[in-house]
Amino acid sequence: MDPVSVSIVVARPREEVFDYLSDIANHAEFTDHFLGEFRLTRENTVGKGAGARFRVKAPFQRFSWAGVSFIDVESPRRIVEAGRGGKFNRVRLMTTFTLEPHAGDTTKVELTTETEPATLSDKIAEALGARSWTRRQNKRALRRLRSILEEDKGRGHRATIAGG
Repeated sequence: MDPVSVSIVVARPREEVFDYLSDIANHAEFTDHFLGEFRLTRENTVGKGAGARFRVKAPFQRFSWAGVSFIDVESPRRIVEAGRGGKFNRVRLMTTFTLEPHAGDTTKVELTTETEPATLSDKIAEALGARSWTRRQNKRALRRLRSILEEDKGRGHRATIAGG
């Protein structure tokens, strides 16, 4: 799937938004409407190498587990996560959060998601509405992110480590 980008302006300083997003355990709070059953892949949930596995709640999704890890964390500007999902984890995933200063003490957050299907069947499955579904879910996730950071409302469950 070609890159799908959505953006929103959050009335918080860029460093504060970055600190929140650089902890992958926080991602479960604003994406739990389409990503569920978060499982952290290591104890340190902040910065490069932090990762999680989760179930994608997409329609007609037979192989719904995916996993991502932070591969590039440039404070306070950019976070890149890469991973795999789908059947046999053959679909590559890439998500980028770009944070730019905006008017006053606000931050423009841009979220870009792209996938690289491995087989014809994966490409066909994506062609059946994955792009528009992804855009809708990411827009809602950014609205929830803004609500959490500005008003401390709409928090989902934060991912934790088993037994911790």
